[in-house]
Amino acid sequence: MNSGTKLTGRVVFKGDPGYDTARKNWDPHTDRFPKVFVFAQKTQDVANAVKWANERHIPIRPRGGRHALEVNLSQVNGGIVIDVSEMKSIKLSKKTKTAVVGAGNTVGRIAHTLARQGYMSPFGDSPTVGIGGITLGGGIGPLQRTVGLVSDNLIELEMVDAKGRIIVANKNSNADLLWASRGGGGGNFGVCTRYTFKVRSAPATATVFQITWPWHQFERVFKAWQRWAPSVNTRLGSELSIGPKKGGNVSMLGVFLGSKAETIRLLKPVTGVGTPTKQTIRSLPYPKAVSFLLAPDPVQTQRVSNQFSSGFGRKPFPDKAIKAMREFLETVEGQSAGFFFLNWGGAVSRVSPKSTAFYWRKAKFYVEWNSSWIKKSAAAKNIFYVRNTRRKLKPFIVGSYINVPDQGIKNSGPVYYGTNYARLRRVKAKYDPGNVFNNPQSIPPARVKG
Repeated sequence: MNSGTKLTGRVVFKGDPGYDTARKNWDPHTDRFPKVFVFAQKTQDVANAVKWANERHIPIRPRGGRHALEVNLSQVNGGIVIDVSEMKSIKLSKKTKTAVVGAGNTVGRIAHTLARQGYMSPFGDSPTVGIGGITLGGGIGPLQRTVGLVSDNLIELEMVDAKGRIIVANKNSNADLLWASRGGGGGNFGVCTRYTFKVRSAPATATVFQITWPWHQFERVFKAWQRWAPSVNTRLGSELSIGPKKGGNVSMLGVFLGSKAETIRLLKPVTGVGTPTKQTIRSLPYPKAVSFLLAPDPVQTQRVSNQFSSGFGRKPFPDKAIKAMREFLETVEGQSAGFFFLNWGGAVSRVSPKSTAFYWRKAKFYVEWNSSWIKKSAAAKNIFYVRNTRRKLKPFIVGSYINVPDQGIKNSGPVYYGTNYARLRRVKAKYDPGNVFNNPQSIPPARVKG
């Protein structure tokens, strides 16, 4: 007999109006058919949903920004999705230089809101990603070399645990949970409802840049970029994207927290290579710079499915790795497919690999690649292209980024978390010993010796 916990918040069951809208994700191939969606309005709604699911023994999936890149992570057939996207408060304290944000905020909403008030908070490459997902998995982006990962700025969180209890983690209370939440990945320990970040004063202006080259120059540009990017001034963040041979190009987007003149000088080792077809270098008021870097990225209307994989480069890619890149880029199709690189170092590397759950601190650059397709019949071959490319690149990369998951990775724990994996399993055993929060690559609780 089910005991009496009632679902509260905005509740949408299968068959209700709004169910199809509730089901839509940024990536259509991750769509599933849950039994019910609970759009929490307050933390108690989350607690009630966890208790309700436990009483019925149905699987739980926490969800924030709907940007899960693999199947069965933020939705599951027949389960309950606890969606925090309507919990959108943002409270900035200028006195303590902190921002307390509801778990439903997107990265863009926080970055823009704080920028208008003169503060800087890190972001990735999409404004519609949820703050929860990006934070819990680490949180990389163009400001990381200056301010650290998104998770490096997290100082407190509120979470509903596996029994439906509301707990707070900070350096004085549940400190092990705070450690694990700074890079241990979402959906492992509970449903987070609120985050407190330290924030910094933003510069009045920042210089943004976007340079484009023809596709056939990608090898020359990439070779120059990978030599230059890891050691350039740490106030400069650079993303390099290489599209498919069919219809793609090479593009470098980024920001320097300094003058236009100095930006031009710093970019020379890359802009001097090949023949750029388009070059934008602009000094903008900081809020406008944020808008320039966060291009619109709609969740509901996305038609293209993707398969991603990721890793970290410890040293520049040799020709053999670049050959594997070329083979992939000559095969995949679709505007959103290709390779993406982000420069590393600076504030990211000044944090030791064990002091937070995010382990991959010592890289030179981050790399991800993805295929894309629209017809369901094209899924299998596109997933194969990505995973086969991972096999070819394996000698040249370490690890993988949990926020860009790839379920083709076997025994993924050490690949995502390095030597922090054992400690993460112990934290899991403490906060969720029954493995209530699980998904295809979640952290299993450590077995108690005895």
